[in-house]
Amino acid sequence: MPLNNSTSISSLKFDYDGVGDEMYHLAAELFPICRSITGNGFRQSLQIINKIIPLDVTEVPSGTHVFDWIVPKEWNVGDAYVKNSAGEKVIDIKHSNLHLLNYSIPVHEKFSLAELKEHLYSLPETPDWIPYRTSYYAEKWGFCLADRQLHSLAEGEYEVCIDSSLEPGYLTYGETVLAGETSDEVLISCHSCHPSLCNDNLSGMVLAAYLARYLKSIPHRYTYRFVYIPGTIGSITWLACNEDKVSRIKHGLVVTCVGDPGKSTYKKSRRGDAEIDRAVLQALKDSGQDFQVLDFSPYGYDERQYCSPGFNLAVGSLSRTPNGGYPEYHTSADNLELVKPIYLADSFAKYLSVIDILENNQVYLNLNPKCEPQLGKRGLYGTLGGRKEIKDFEFALLWVLNYSDGNYSLLDIAEKSGINFPVIKEAASALLTANLLSPL
Repeated sequence: MPLNNSTSISSLKFDYDGVGDEMYHLAAELFPICRSITGNGFRQSLQIINKIIPLDVTEVPSGTHVFDWIVPKEWNVGDAYVKNSAGEKVIDIKHSNLHLLNYSIPVHEKFSLAELKEHLYSLPETPDWIPYRTSYYAEKWGFCLADRQLHSLAEGEYEVCIDSSLEPGYLTYGETVLAGETSDEVLISCHSCHPSLCNDNLSGMVLAAYLARYLKSIPHRYTYRFVYIPGTIGSITWLACNEDKVSRIKHGLVVTCVGDPGKSTYKKSRRGDAEIDRAVLQALKDSGQDFQVLDFSPYGYDERQYCSPGFNLAVGSLSRTPNGGYPEYHTSADNLELVKPIYLADSFAKYLSVIDILENNQVYLNLNPKCEPQLGKRGLYGTLGGRKEIKDFEFALLWVLNYSDGNYSLLDIAEKSGINFPVIKEAASALLTANLLSPL
């Protein structure tokens, strides 16, 4: 936020361990719910998120044309299982939501083992994990199970029961808008449709909720829009329904996979050099931790919709290990044991660092531009040398003064100097207090 604001994101004491624990507990509450791109599981999840941050919920009818797509029928499931000839449930959705092929049509019939196997999916390379599979746009049915379990099925007759409905209904999404000093927006988007997958993307859902709750409690320059959507069709639907609002979005991040032990990863926006791209890179450098940066590609998560040529919004994706990059991805091993509070807290801190840069990245004018002003008489230079943090601050003062000619922002100066953004910001604040800078 602006330097003359009384509250600054990075200057506040924050209990990161506490918020990590809170996010983890929220993920645990959401984990058992059978979510999909439509249906009551998605709505139930939004109701739980609503306890952390109030959400406005929008229902878009099935059959609605959204650009080249059509909002699908709504899917709900009550029960799903497979019984062997002894009447024992050998596959049961109550054991894991992932057992059912997501969007399976209703079935209640008996099949031979050979016939049943045509509808079973497993992962031979990880024989104890259940895969996550979907069939959103082709009416099919099926079950997923551990490969070891698949090979243990005996010959005989099996009863298949899928108590589901696929009929006209609605696609649901939720959002909250936190008004700022300007109408320019920062978009925070997370897909919220995956059932019982903790890193992808319960971690993103809970981080977005607590980030919104925190920003709601402090002043901010930008307006923040948090969007909870089903993957792909959700962002397409949101863009189609909100095309008149898109021009307000100046920066954006897709939040996903933020709870695993991997290093932070940033996927750039399609523009590649937008302010959000530079802000994330600066925040990751400032963290002092290892990280990786990926160029934009037209696959992945909803950034590919926000960055499609007709919109080309400045939206990147900040995660830990990216989609498909960890063995547990889209399997039953993406569970509450994979995600840890410490990693959620670390991701939360990095998101706050990015926001702090966006909020404070302003341009200033040096009011004493002819040679260096005497900083010592203003109490800005220490009398004792040697301490690195003091030297960094003193160097930052000189960098900010020299480049505050109305053409360079604080982020520009941080990039040029190699000094962490919080130190550059602190130096600018001190110079502003000493009446040596003026904001433009």
